[in-house]
Amino acid sequence: MSGSLRIGIVGGAGWLGGAIAASLLDAGLVQPHDLSLSYRTEQPNRFAGSFWTADNRQLADRSDVIIVSVRPADWPPLLIDADGKLVISVMAGVRLSQLAEHHNTKRVVRSLPNAAAEVGKSYTPWIGSVDVTDQDRAVVRAIFDACGTEDEVASESDIDYLTGLSGSGPAFPALLATAMMNDAVARGLGPEIARRAVTTVLIGAGRLLERRDEHPADTVEAFVGYRGTTAAAIEAMRAAGFEAAVADGLAAAQRKSVSMGERS
Repeated sequence: MSGSLRIGIVGGAGWLGGAIAASLLDAGLVQPHDLSLSYRTEQPNRFAGSFWTADNRQLADRSDVIIVSVRPADWPPLLIDADGKLVISVMAGVRLSQLAEHHNTKRVVRSLPNAAAEVGKSYTPWIGSVDVTDQDRAVVRAIFDACGTEDEVASESDIDYLTGLSGSGPAFPALLATAMMNDAVARGLGPEIARRAVTTVLIGAGRLLERRDEHPADTVEAFVGYRGTTAAAIEAMRAAGFEAAVADGLAAAQRKSVSMGERS
């Protein structure tokens, strides 16, 4: 991918926009002078050599690719005429048809990175409109490969579902960690010991799954088959409705994603 690509990030001062910008610069996908970023109140002191502006129209004029990274609730009043350029949304819920109409372009992509973009470990599902070209797809892949891992999915309903599953980023592991730490403290362990024990388990598990590239279900069944303490815990969690609770949560997130698009 050419380093001369001009990219603009609407909302570049935000945490996700800034994380994407840092990943693009680190990967050499864009040169600092070809990166434009917008802010609403105060210009951040980062990304030296890049162009900062409070005028999103100016950003659009300077860019070949426009990444829209704002809260869905803040998007409707965002007046940017892309004039046929490639627009990539990282907003939950906003549909391809809405993006195309709002920004005056048929070349639109809907995507959903997560907070791990900050450390180059985001999983990003995305889907493009019928007018997105093969060259556009290559650009999208390069952008989100710089942030971690990406997949082009088959439908917008896939994005709605993955908004809850992968878009959650660290939230679900953090929810599990909090439950485990609270139980440990309730049973008499010191809070710092409980925190170190739980976070180390989760970090180590993630690295093992990444390195071994084995199916998580195989790991679970291996422990169940050993018939030890972990097997007893897994069976008790399953009996208490662990898997049903996860399914209910993901279904609620999908419904929320769809409703956010209907309100935009």
